[in-house]
Amino acid sequence: MPSCVLAYSGGLDTSVILSWLQEEGYDVHCVYVDMGQPCEDPEAILQKARNQGAKSARIVDAKEELCRDFAFPVMQWQAKYEGIYLMGTSIARPLIAKKCLQVAREVGADGFA
Repeated sequence: MPSCVLAYSGGLDTSVILSWLQEEGYDVHCVYVDMGQPCEDPEAILQKARNQGAKSARIVDAKEELCRDFAFPVMQWQAKYEGIYLMGTSIARPLIAKKCLQVAREVGADGFA
């Protein structure tokens, strides 16, 4: 059976895609990338993924790397969107992808979502 790593938040969108990937025949490995975002109970998010049938679910801590390699450089560069807004959420996306791809290599996954 093919497998896929899913960047999983526990919200509606990622819960729906988890089910869809399973319906498409994938074993799904859920990854919650912790970047210091507000979250009452990360373990509950992992349990939700497991209850939904995820092959595995894990938290990957990326807080230090986010600050060191993404947030501080963005502030130093004064990187702005539309020349007004400091880059915020968008700088986290490449790091989420990086962490999920590391897990994908580790588990031998065929895909990443």
